[in-house]
Amino acid sequence: MTMPFQIHPQLQQDCITIGRFELCRLLMMNDSQYPWFILVPEKADMSEIYQLTKPDRELLTEESNCLAENLAELYQADKMNIAAIGNMVPQLHIHHIVRYQTDRAWPAPVWGKFDAVPYTEQQITANLALLRKQLGNNLHLAH
Repeated sequence: MTMPFQIHPQLQQDCITIGRFELCRLLMMNDSQYPWFILVPEKADMSEIYQLTKPDRELLTEESNCLAENLAELYQADKMNIAAIGNMVPQLHIHHIVRYQTDRAWPAPVWGKFDAVPYTEQQITANLALLRKQLGNNLHLAH
């Protein structure tokens, strides 16, 4: 029996739910050192992109590209790091990390480099407002 979709407990602990696209839930990593967002396809028991149906793979690609393009513009990225690694969290999820040549970890990956610096409530509110304006009707915001 297939379990219903739910966000992995580690993602729930580490992230703030922003909203959802047609296929994916959008999360924001609670680490103010980098604009870092995660797409999680709302499909149960998925750990790899190839496990999605062809239409869902195509939709994931569209949503990922939409998110990456908008984040790069919104945050004036030097580089967008996009990865579906899943070694620690087996649930299929795709990281979208805005990188700057001036960020603490540059040019190394951000994983495990420094302890997270959680957002303040004011920073969360500001980021939500920016995302709402930038993504418009593409994103249904969480309540």
